[in-house]
Amino acid sequence: MGTPLGDFVRTKRDSTQPESLGLPDHGRRRSPGLRRSDVATRAGISVEYLTRIEQGRDRNPSTAVLHALADALALDPAERGHLRYLAKITGGECSARARPEPPSREVRPPVLETLRLLEPGVAVVTNRLGDVLAWTSAYEAVMDGTGLLEADAPNLTRYVFTDARARTFFADWDDVADEQAFDLWLGPSVENAEWLTAQLAPVAGPDLTRRLNRHVVPPRGVLRLNHPSGCELRLHRETLDLSSDAQHLLVLLPADEETARAVDRLRGRSHQGGLRVVS
Repeated sequence: MGTPLGDFVRTKRDSTQPESLGLPDHGRRRSPGLRRSDVATRAGISVEYLTRIEQGRDRNPSTAVLHALADALALDPAERGHLRYLAKITGGECSARARPEPPSREVRPPVLETLRLLEPGVAVVTNRLGDVLAWTSAYEAVMDGTGLLEADAPNLTRYVFTDARARTFFADWDDVADEQAFDLWLGPSVENAEWLTAQLAPVAGPDLTRRLNRHVVPPRGVLRLNHPSGCELRLHRETLDLSSDAQHLLVLLPADEETARAVDRLRGRSHQGGLRVVS
């Protein structure tokens, strides 16, 4: 049986072309990408050891081996962070097999006060599972009519994969779906992620499972929204990581003047008042 770490290493090896690393093209192969021998040589490990890692038979490679694999595969900083995280959950938390459970929905008062100070900005507190925990009135105005905040316990990941409106609302739905699936690997904990994945998998189908198994680190560019009111929004995303809470504070900033004017109009016609918190 494979592991998240082994799956990622194998997926990255298969998706990397030899010429991108200055390696010779060995002609047609049964599988794409780099040969195991190429990666093993670059990393200074045996092909047998690399095979054990990829197949999940070695769950605890050393830090030195992880660095060597990252160099061999020419991983960028975000991919290196993902590799280290997968090594941690493969060798530790995943092996414990704790019971899947929902995450806490509590937001600390200082975080709520910070969010309140951001009014009338478009801001929201979420966790990496996509639970929408608290938001400004401007965020509610921007999301009005989309269906995201209609649930008693709104969840962006569930919305993206199960609500047909999301595919119209997010102009780059595939990119957003990649982001939400990738964030499931990051927590708030392995048990929380397994809980949500078990809920989503039967209804999301291959759209979710394919992205989970692909381990592509998303670029997170400008967020483009097709608002139900008819306007198109282009928003920069600035994220403050609340690592001690396994949450983050996301601020959405207009990327152009047209979007700024549209957000002002949405705020002006909204009848929502003040901060909203879901606990």
